[in-house]
Amino acid sequence: MWTVAEARARLAGVIGGPVSPFRPDLSLDLAALEENTARMARHPYSALLIAAGIAEFFSLTPEEIGESVAAGVCAAGATPVVGTVAFGLETGRELARRQERAGAAALLVMPPYYTQPPFEGLLAYYRGIGEATGLPLIVYSRDWAVFTPEQVARLAESVPTLAAWKDGQGDMRRYQRIMSLVGDRLAWLGGAGDDAVPGYYAIGVAGYTSSVSNLAPRLPFALVEAAGRGEYARLGRLMERYVHPLFALRDRKRGYEVAVMKQAMELLGRKAGPVRPPLEGLQPEEVERLRLVVEDLAEFERSAAGRG
Repeated sequence: MWTVAEARARLAGVIGGPVSPFRPDLSLDLAALEENTARMARHPYSALLIAAGIAEFFSLTPEEIGESVAAGVCAAGATPVVGTVAFGLETGRELARRQERAGAAALLVMPPYYTQPPFEGLLAYYRGIGEATGLPLIVYSRDWAVFTPEQVARLAESVPTLAAWKDGQGDMRRYQRIMSLVGDRLAWLGGAGDDAVPGYYAIGVAGYTSSVSNLAPRLPFALVEAAGRGEYARLGRLMERYVHPLFALRDRKRGYEVAVMKQAMELLGRKAGPVRPPLEGLQPEEVERLRLVVEDLAEFERSAAGRG
């Protein structure tokens, strides 16, 4: 368990995000989750984010979420695990307490169940989650949960355990204004995707959450290194060769941001399984396109491992 100050300091660099592996009957495969988490933990991720968006959080039962975080903590070893909460206030509070007992270092708070709440209601929601546990919180601003700079400042003032902000909108103009107003009160994370790394690092984020970590665990570090050093030509080559082809497939259909990653893992021989409805799997011709992308990612990993 981190303190708020520790969370602000340590939520930097690259945060990995394992998927939730499912068996053919769509049951949760905890052994596969442990295997995938342990593989990811061999790399220097600042934390591993369990049961979040790429892990089909909203398809999981509260019991599965708690079991996933416990399994992740067991498999991650010395790498801190960030758990995930959402739904209604009481369910969110119980999830927070359960994951604190399981050994999570911090909690990502997804938007709650209601999609058109007043801001004062959202403020009460985040404050209520924070009061249920001593764990530092990371608010995930995604989908309909869009905030003004002034609203983020109020949240930072009103929720003592709020330590970080994860952007899932990819609106760099808005995010830069938020960061400018609130300053170092929070750690700033990118969360819209590996394809947004150039924009995020241009405005000065501390780190970002990577779904590519499931496929090519060394690639996110190469992206951050190039961005941090201002090596924009190198960063552009990495994006063009490895990231953009993958995200072009993800953009073909809603939900493919998960389905493509799980199918790619299967092509690499890693257990991921199918997606749960209402998400859909890829079409056969899309799998063949993805196979070429995966071959490139595997070649990058082999080359990077040889250099390291």
